[in-house]
Amino acid sequence: MGKIGGFLEISRVEAPERDPKARVADFQEFVETVEVAELRDQGARCMECGVPFCHNGCPLGNLIPDWNDLVYRDRWQEAIVQLHATNNFPEFTGRLCPAPCEAACVLEIREGDAVSIKQIEVSIVNRAWDEGWIQPQPPRVETGRTVAVIGAGPAGLAAAQQLRRAGHTVTVYERDESGGGLIRFGVPHFKIEKWVVERRLDQLKAEGVRFEYGVDVGVDISAEALRAAHDAVVIATGSRVPRDLPVPGRELDGVHYAMEYLYDRARCLEGNPPAAPITAAGKHVLVVGGGDTGADCVGHSHREGAASVTQIELLGEPPERRPDDLTPWPRWPVKLRTSYALKEGGVRDFAISTTKLTGNGSVEEVHWVQNSGKPPFEAVAGTEETRPAQLVLLAMGFLSPEQSLLEALGVERDARGNAKAGAYATSAPGVFAAGDARRGQSLIVWAINEGRQAARVADRYLRNLPARDPRDEESAGTSERFGSPDLGADPPNEASIS
Repeated sequence: MGKIGGFLEISRVEAPERDPKARVADFQEFVETVEVAELRDQGARCMECGVPFCHNGCPLGNLIPDWNDLVYRDRWQEAIVQLHATNNFPEFTGRLCPAPCEAACVLEIREGDAVSIKQIEVSIVNRAWDEGWIQPQPPRVETGRTVAVIGAGPAGLAAAQQLRRAGHTVTVYERDESGGGLIRFGVPHFKIEKWVVERRLDQLKAEGVRFEYGVDVGVDISAEALRAAHDAVVIATGSRVPRDLPVPGRELDGVHYAMEYLYDRARCLEGNPPAAPITAAGKHVLVVGGGDTGADCVGHSHREGAASVTQIELLGEPPERRPDDLTPWPRWPVKLRTSYALKEGGVRDFAISTTKLTGNGSVEEVHWVQNSGKPPFEAVAGTEETRPAQLVLLAMGFLSPEQSLLEALGVERDARGNAKAGAYATSAPGVFAAGDARRGQSLIVWAINEGRQAARVADRYLRNLPARDPRDEESAGTSERFGSPDLGADPPNEASIS
């Protein structure tokens, strides 16, 4: 349980970051990790509370006190076993998750004093890769069942890995040219370098997962053909329909969805640029939307050498500290945060309603007005402004998964347009849904959990299918003995591998 009283003696240490003035000159990761001795001290602060609320904050149910204590005791190899017991890709979450576990830490009752869970997590998995403790884990027995996973984002990859380790033949269909989904193309290199993603893809391939890149299900292969070729289908396409900005001038050149820009930048950095990539170089950039995607647009604009960068948010400015009357501990606090990108430069403004965009063929100016800061966002008279804007990036979130695929698969949808799959099974027999395609836009930690849970349900479905011949029944029974039927247990030799 860490060091008794450690949280009283040892202060929280934030993750170190490279200097903002230096890091805007390159595309390398800017968040660093602390030294091992300091990490052990941070692990010592965890008291393994009688009710560890960090578990409540983490959708994956990560065994946080366990691996905190193991790091404190310098038992790193055991720590990665505990970490992988609930999370397929801790190097993804350790870099990209906003850490709701820390918001729910009991020490966070004293705001800003939570255990440095996220730092410890990423340090464990980084060391595990460095030491060679993470190796492919192919199944010992094949079930003879086949599964198609649509989408190679974190939800799809987690589902694919879990199902493959259960002995099923898994093929991942991805319309982009490589795997990772938004982690690969939407999240900048300077937040997660792409070799980190490729390393996991290589592991999945070594375990026997097949990848079909450049295949758009419903276009390059029909939904009917896909279902006919596989015993089950997992939809993990994400929530990819962006929210638009319905104002005059939206049709002007230079107005783009954020993901269009981020995908172009990722492909340029990978040496595969589109014919006419979107660029912020030398332009006055306006980012509409105050979330992480908007921050990533700001960060890329800095690195491209934009003339100016402005980020606006429809909502009013939140309070500087956690409002206990609205989001009390252990809930995620709605409070003022400054993104890494704004530390690098640029300005932001709250309670802004865009009224129109103007220009001669291409956008040149944005017109906006201050609003009340909360619904129905009434305009404040006399606050109209006009600013230069030669590139406008719309980062206002996503509405739903693409409807055509769900319709083609015969999947019932909820009022928001998501796949209706309360327990991961959809209305179409043998078709399951996971991640943002099921729950709407959410965090990466939710995506991985969704993939794992959908795999659990799909595995049970596959094992209950009528056997094709006696060999199928024998294989299925043998596989059950080596792994939990709910995909929750690790193989006997897990202490030496991931």
